[in-house]
Amino acid sequence: MSQPLPQTVKGDSASERLQALGLKLPVLAGTTYLVPHRTVGSTVHLSGQLPFKDGELLGRGVVGRDVELETARSLARHAALNCLAAAVQAVGDLDRVRIVQMLVFVASTPDFGEQSQVANAASELLIEVLGENGRHARTAIGVAGLPLNTPVEIQVICTAV
Repeated sequence: MSQPLPQTVKGDSASERLQALGLKLPVLAGTTYLVPHRTVGSTVHLSGQLPFKDGELLGRGVVGRDVELETARSLARHAALNCLAAAVQAVGDLDRVRIVQMLVFVASTPDFGEQSQVANAASELLIEVLGENGRHARTAIGVAGLPLNTPVEIQVICTAV
């Protein structure tokens, strides 16, 4: 059984905690071929999110070769923020989002081995903003390459509370 999380970011609501972190949810651009989310029953599947900000990809390259660990962690946090934006599109309010599972893809060298450290940054953001509703099952995977040569892509399954 997991231990309750200490609330490290002050605020009564997820929106207040997001603001306390100096963050705001981005507006996600749509595409012809996919939707940001698909709801099946009470489960919401979010499309993989890249670390885009204002239409610009924040980083390119392979972690362990072109991209340092701390940069990859920052990119993972931003991709997680984009996941939150997609989740809010699906459920209507940040306080209704509960993360169920997160899959973090890290484009990395074969000997990198710290994919979980990259993923931890995204997990931390979700927990900082959502509290216990941000706690989730997770998988972090190293891959040879990702779309647009991004170092990180995050896919999430969530539900509304």
